[in-house]
Amino acid sequence: MHNTVAWFEVGTDDPDGAQRFYGDLFGWTFAADPKAPMDYRLITQGGGDRPSGGVYGSKGEFPNYAIFSVQVEDVEATCAKVEGLGGKVVHKVISEADTSFAYLKDVSDNLFGVFAPPAG
Repeated sequence: MHNTVAWFEVGTDDPDGAQRFYGDLFGWTFAADPKAPMDYRLITQGGGDRPSGGVYGSKGEFPNYAIFSVQVEDVEATCAKVEGLGGKVVHKVISEADTSFAYLKDVSDNLFGVFAPPAG
């Protein structure tokens, strides 16, 4: 459903440690994302039938973070609206064949994400 929190991501320079921590804390299970060109581990919550988040092994290229992501109908339009409301686009990837996404900052400089699955 559009405009709802539908994914979360933990970016870390210690993905093994994050996996142990959250696995022990919440009973989450992890599996490597076979489609990801980087260290990305899909998180399935206890009793869940599909992944609802991921751990991104950043190799220290970014500060560690934990963010929520909202599924939107149109990432490009959402980025424009964020900028119009005084927020910032940090990074965006628009794809016709795969999931489009963007990392954004609100007016208080809080990082969050938006994504839109491929059409069809």
